Amino acid sequence: MEVHSEIASFLAMTAGNKKIILFDGVCNLCNGAVQFIIRHDKKDIFRFTALQSDLGKEICSYIGVDQTKIDSIIFYNPGVAYYYKSSAAIEIAEELGGIYSLISIFKIFPEKVRNYIYDYIAKNRYKWYGKKESCMIPTPELKAKFL
Repeated sequence: MEVHSEIASFLAMTAGNKKIILFDGVCNLCNGAVQFIIRHDKKDIFRFTALQSDLGKEICSYIGVDQTKIDSIIFYNPGVAYYYKSSAAIEIAEELGGIYSLISIFKIFPEKVRNYIYDYIAKNRYKWYGKKESCMIPTPELKAKFL
């Protein structure tokens, strides 16, 4: 229980009121999505960490996500909720606002259907987009966006 209070304190201190996106740090598709989000995050809403990082693992443990059973982007709004798979993508798009919030129209489809498509893409992402040898290292300009 002590570890959970430490991670909660750490997140409050470092992330503040930011929303956290946990992503596959070796996936080229995921890294491209993170770069896209950073470019369009005009309100500086998001902070990022790789699922493979120690912090990513600690956050997953803290929110009760078993990383051995989920292979997905996770959108964590501290103290509020967390989302994964297609729901995470939709919530992130809504937070970006503007034209991206139109992606919320996909909520009309049952989550099971959306996640079937999400899982198909996730299953093939390394084959289609490639994989890095290690997690991406942010440039000095982007370092503040990463936990």
